[in-house]
Formats: sequence, C-alpha cells, structure tokens
Amino acid sequence: MTERVLVTGAGGFIGHHLAKFLVARGAWVRGVDLKHPQFEPSAAHEFECLDLRRMDNCLAALRDIEIVYHLAADTGGIGYITNKHAQIARNNTMINLHMLEAARMKRVQRFLFASSACVYPQHLQKNAAAKPLREDDVFPADPDEGHGFETLFMEKLCQYYAEDWGLETRVVRFHDVYGPLGPYDGGKDKAPAAICRKVALAAPGDSIEIWGDGEQTRSFIYIDDCVEGLYRIMQSDCCAPLNLDTDARITINELVNIISAIAGKSVMVRHNRAMPQGARGRNSDGTLLRHVLGWAPRISLDHGLIPTYRWISDQLAARSNLMVGEPFHKPKEIHRPRNVAAV
Repeated sequence: MTERVLVTGAGGFIGHHLAKFLVARGAWVRGVDLKHPQFEPSAAHEFECLDLRRMDNCLAALRDIEIVYHLAADTGGIGYITNKHAQIARNNTMINLHMLEAARMKRVQRFLFASSACVYPQHLQKNAAAKPLREDDVFPADPDEGHGFETLFMEKLCQYYAEDWGLETRVVRFHDVYGPLGPYDGGKDKAPAAICRKVALAAPGDSIEIWGDGEQTRSFIYIDDCVEGLYRIMQSDCCAPLNLDTDARITINELVNIISAIAGKSVMVRHNRAMPQGARGRNSDGTLLRHVLGWAPRISLDHGLIPTYRWISDQLAARSNLMVGEPFHKPKEIHRPRNVAAV
C-alpha cells in the first residue's frame, strides 16, 4: 500500500529534494510551504501554500497523511539567524507546536523533526579544533540564541509527545547541507553556496570577502546523502536525536581553495572580522548514526562541490544574460519573507 507522506518546507532546498526522493521511491507526497520551489516545479503529487503558524492550516496539511517529515522553519545563513532572534523564535515555535499537536490529533504514524546543530552548547564550539559534537553533548544546555533555544525546545516536545501520548517521533540534527537548487544569495545562503557565488562572480585575481578570519571550522553534507539519511532515519527504530552529517572537518579558507580550484580561478581572500562568523569550531560526530543505520554519507566535499558550483555558476550566467536583454523581474513571491522554509 502506498504511503501518504507530508513534507513541510517543501518549497525550500532540502524539502524540495526530499519530496523528489520520496516520490521516486513510490510514496504519495503532499508538499506544503509558504511558496513554491524557486528553481523548478515540485515533484510532490499535491503542493499547497499554507502558513503553518496557524493550527487550522496544520490540520488541513495533515488530512489523510500517515508520515510527516517536518522541515518547515524560518532560518537562513549566519547573518540572518544572528539578527532575527525574536522573529525566528516566535515563528518556529508556533509552527513546531501546532504541527506536532496536529500530528497527534490526526494520529499520524511517524513524525520526523528537522533539528539543527544550533542546539549544541556554545562553550564546546569556541575552538577551531574543538572535538566533534556527539548527540549527548547537548546537555547541560547552552544553545545558540534564538534558533538554538527554540529548536532544542522542540526536540524535548517530541520526546514528551512520544512518552506521554505514544506519538512515534524522530529527530535529525542538521549541520550544514549543500548542493544544487539551494539559495545562493539574499541572506538565506549557507557558506558553500555563498562562496560558490562569490567565486563565480569574481574575475581571476579578484578578491572575495569572507566573514571572520576564515579559520572557523565546519563539516558539510551533500544534499543527496542528506535526503537518503532522512529516509533511513525515518525507517529506523531510533527515537533519540541523531546527527546527520559527515565527520570531515574543514576551515572556511580551505573551502574557498576547493571551490576556486573547481572554478579554475585564482582569487584572493579579504577577511572581514567585523561580521558574524558563528561557532568557531563545529563539526559532527557520526558514530551513533553509523551504529543505528549501518550507513554513513558517502559523497565527499570535493565531489559534491563540483555540481554545486556548476549549477550556481550557470544560474548567475543565465541571470546576467537576461539582464543584458529585457529586464528580469523575479516573481513577487520570491521576495516574501520565508517564515516556512526548509532548514
């Protein structure tokens, strides 16, 4: 019998790829977001534009649904999430609480929440060489302001709903996800996409701006591995939070070097230490993920950045060509605040 699946945040980067993945595996998928995907039509069988801060919309989204992948969130790059604490915490708390309660009321079979590495204690991330973050490092709690606190609260809500009311929940902690069809400008872009854009726009020998000194460290997962991991975690029996990322740690300066080599360009780096850099050192420990699933992400950063850079470069070239001819006007909905979007 065909599973009936809801993907919230299906207009965003990860949700869009996830909907396509699930449809290819034979699921019937409804996608929900404030807006349609930006770069190509959704593969979902149904797509509805709904504001999930409202309970009635959450109930409507869940009609005849068995499985929920809840990726909807108000989030973005480091500049966005450090400057909108109240907005992000308010919007996401409303979305998350209403979606979880609606899932209980509708008696869905399983509910997966897309959490974030922002839940990890800030004092464990002050050194670029800090130890990889394990799932049980989250307490004693000291999450990032705004997004970190509201996300950790939702993790606990999932635990309580499972313990008190028997709702089958799964919690996945994203670190940094990259790949084609993701935002690459406008403040919603993460480091790999932002650097791809800057390198693509630079002439050989130009300088590009990097926030901080570039020695902050991160780990990254390619979008294909990410959606496969989400599916495998949903199918597993593990209800405890799981990191979904690679173990490979890299500095932002090293990331620039890899992308520059893919582009075949020599670029200089101009560090702007006045801008936010986020955690000094943040990367994932995948030990528990490998133990639970018998699986780990397989696509290396060097390989995943090739299609990512080429896609972003092609997008920028197409935009430039349009601007040479008739003026290019993006649909108005693209400029609307994304209160419901993928993580």
